[in-house]
Amino acid sequence: MDGDIAPLDLSAAPSADVAPPTAEPRPDQLGSAERAAAPVGIQMPDFSPLRDSGKGPDDTSLRRFYDVNVTVSAELGRVTMPIKELLQLGQGSVVELNRPVTGPIDLVANGVRIARGEVVVVDDCFAVHIKQIEPQGKRAG
Repeated sequence: MDGDIAPLDLSAAPSADVAPPTAEPRPDQLGSAERAAAPVGIQMPDFSPLRDSGKGPDDTSLRRFYDVNVTVSAELGRVTMPIKELLQLGQGSVVELNRPVTGPIDLVANGVRIARGEVVVVDDCFAVHIKQIEPQGKRAG
């Protein structure tokens, strides 16, 4: 018959006396006491041993970073003050820094001092005349 519905085969349906399979609960479904008692499988990672190539850093390994922009700033000095004093600052306030007028200023790149120098004026703009480059070992931190 055209348009008739085929009879439903109930032989594959679970019977009422068979419990449906249950999955292990996920850790986020457990209560805090159940999570504490649940066994945790811990394994140490298996890393391959590091090999020393015998080469130090060279100019070619840095070339890929030559076009990366770095923020460089000139730091005249620093001062530490309580928030109460900071909030009281206003127009006309004076903040005394920890450096003498004739002292060098720091040239800082991304928070790390890279050089020291003196303030000069070039074409009506402030500039830094570098007097000392910080050694590479001290630049790390």
